[in-house]
Amino acid sequence: MQPQYQDYKELINSLKSASTLLGLDSKSQLHQDITAISDYLANPNFQIAVFGPFNHGKSTLLNAILGNRTLPIDLIPTTGAAISVKYGTDLQTRIILTDGTEIERDGTEILQQFAILDGNRQMRQDVASVEVFCPHPFLARGIELLDLPGTNDREAQDNLVRDRLLTTDLVIQLLDARKLMTLGERENLRDWLLDRGIKTVIFVANFINLLEPDEQQQVQNRLLFVAESFRAELPPGFSNLYRVDALPALRARLKGDVALATSSGLTTFEAALQNIVGILQQNRGSVRLPRVQAIASQIQLSLKAKIDPLLSEVSSFDDKQTAKIAIKQKAENLIQQGLNKSIADLRTWLNLDSLLKKYQTDATVAIAENNFKTWQTDTLKKDLTELQRSIMKWLYQAYEFFQEQRPEDLLITLPSEPQINLPPKPNNSNDLSETGTVAVGSGIGWLLGGPVGAAVLGSISYLLNKNIQDADDKSAKESYHQQVAQICINATEDYFTEFSKQGLAILAEYEPKAKKIIRFVGSQEPLEIANKRQNLQQLQNNFNQLLQELNKAKIPANYQPYREIPKYTPYTPPAEPEQKTYAKKVNDSASSTYRSSTHRVNTPPPPKASASPNPAEVEAKFRNWELDEEIARMKAEMRSPGYQANKQSNTNQNNNTSQQPKTQAEKDKITRAYSVLGLQAGVSLAEIKQAYKTLVKKWHPDLFVNQPQLQKQAQEKMRLVNEAYTILSEKSQ
Repeated sequence: MQPQYQDYKELINSLKSASTLLGLDSKSQLHQDITAISDYLANPNFQIAVFGPFNHGKSTLLNAILGNRTLPIDLIPTTGAAISVKYGTDLQTRIILTDGTEIERDGTEILQQFAILDGNRQMRQDVASVEVFCPHPFLARGIELLDLPGTNDREAQDNLVRDRLLTTDLVIQLLDARKLMTLGERENLRDWLLDRGIKTVIFVANFINLLEPDEQQQVQNRLLFVAESFRAELPPGFSNLYRVDALPALRARLKGDVALATSSGLTTFEAALQNIVGILQQNRGSVRLPRVQAIASQIQLSLKAKIDPLLSEVSSFDDKQTAKIAIKQKAENLIQQGLNKSIADLRTWLNLDSLLKKYQTDATVAIAENNFKTWQTDTLKKDLTELQRSIMKWLYQAYEFFQEQRPEDLLITLPSEPQINLPPKPNNSNDLSETGTVAVGSGIGWLLGGPVGAAVLGSISYLLNKNIQDADDKSAKESYHQQVAQICINATEDYFTEFSKQGLAILAEYEPKAKKIIRFVGSQEPLEIANKRQNLQQLQNNFNQLLQELNKAKIPANYQPYREIPKYTPYTPPAEPEQKTYAKKVNDSASSTYRSSTHRVNTPPPPKASASPNPAEVEAKFRNWELDEEIARMKAEMRSPGYQANKQSNTNQNNNTSQQPKTQAEKDKITRAYSVLGLQAGVSLAEIKQAYKTLVKKWHPDLFVNQPQLQKQAQEKMRLVNEAYTILSEKSQ
């Protein structure tokens, strides 16, 4: 005999947890089956139930086996409860009521009060269990006999019998030889036993002694057919059909008449029963576990019916979120690239060397011509505004994508207009001759007088483009117009030094704020989805735990465990490396550069506005255009109802150019587009991009600014190229 089944403890817990998670009604059949099978697995006794319609002699047969009138018997249906007969040193009865009250009495007379049907042939509703303890050696082996109410009498009795059959190791189905295997008995055999994995069944025919001899032979033949058609799972060598005349058998036992007990069939049946039980007790798993499998299969089906719709919904949400995050990550990278380049361009532009090389000559001349304010507005401020606007463009792209933080405008102000103090004018104002002076204009005359003003302008150009030696190498005496020119030069140096220092400091302070706008953070999971995810996780865990316990018990299951659904974690951007402050570098640079009023800059004149851009500038323009186009495409993707489709499917779709033209006109347009780009039909999107990039670099209108006729041709060529690229890139999306 096996001990109480600690090996099945976790299996029992899994079964009961499933019932709770499924929200089964306590009166539902599956809930009752789970309760019954759990009690069955925890019961250390080997249970034998006698089963059959009322008045078939079930209690009489059990009394014959026990050797006394332990159980109530009568000519009318009497057993109104499932009476469990267990081993005890004395004959006693214990009644447990539904309110928890326990009633214990010596003998079995109390059964007449609590365990038989009332005058309306109904069971008592206040009785939870009935147990009889009997000092019989068969019971001492851990055997428990179960006397069940008769079937086909009341629905409540049938339900009780059906539930208790699931918890028995061996079923003795008692047949009435006078009306063998009625329709109800056949249905019960199929629905209550076979379909629930209960196949350790022995048929016992009663009342054969009441038949005529020729009828007995006919009934015997029919019994053999019934027994052979039922595939009982009994130990090899044992029949599943026996004849016992219950009432003569009981009388023989009460009288001690061995011969009568033998002729009634009781002796043969008892011997077979003891041997069968002895073998089955040694391998109770083969008896119990098929029944567990039948119930577990129903539970797993019910769990899957709840899990699969939830899994589909949660997975769909996760797929959409993954697609959104992927798009936003890509947008973040692209926008960050564009912002970094725009900030780098502005930082390079604000570098003092860069400002002086590009603007000092024109700025100094503007001072001399009393035109600095106009030059500052039309040239310097215009260029600064364009560079700042380029940075803000990327930040507003980020705000539109991520909706996290509205960007502040980048505002780098220009310093005040330079003020100059002229030295005293020499008496000899005609001293205008010095080798190397070049007159370049006449605007300083309002300060110094016409000829002197022209000489000052010439000196500005001369001083800014001549490699002046150290101050010690200069002539001891400078002409007046050279002094004025140097004052103007020093003024612009101070102006641009202040502007560079101030602009770089503002940019350094603004840059970390700008990058925070691009770093998007995912939203919290909706409460409805969060609750469904939690419910799904509990159901999956229970399903997998049940599957694991069934495998431990070597119970076959036709399912695979569910993979755990990952917990939802809002996307958080990775921590940025610590930013090194740029301010110190700015201050150091500003304080060490161009502070000496005697220092001169040897720089070539700035390029003319009409000069052709170099290929690097064209490449940069193309890259910016690419970034804009890519971001625009992603925005369209996010707005599209199909953006969440599987990434691999989209990739295959792109590679195979699955968006096929529908009309002949569209086909002709696509053919022309391939021809304009110089490509074969069906090439990849990467090849289309590369061809487009090559043609842009070749035909960009900025390359022909000094050749109006060619520039006009280039503009038309680029129109066709742009149109072709748009057609083919849309086709390949």
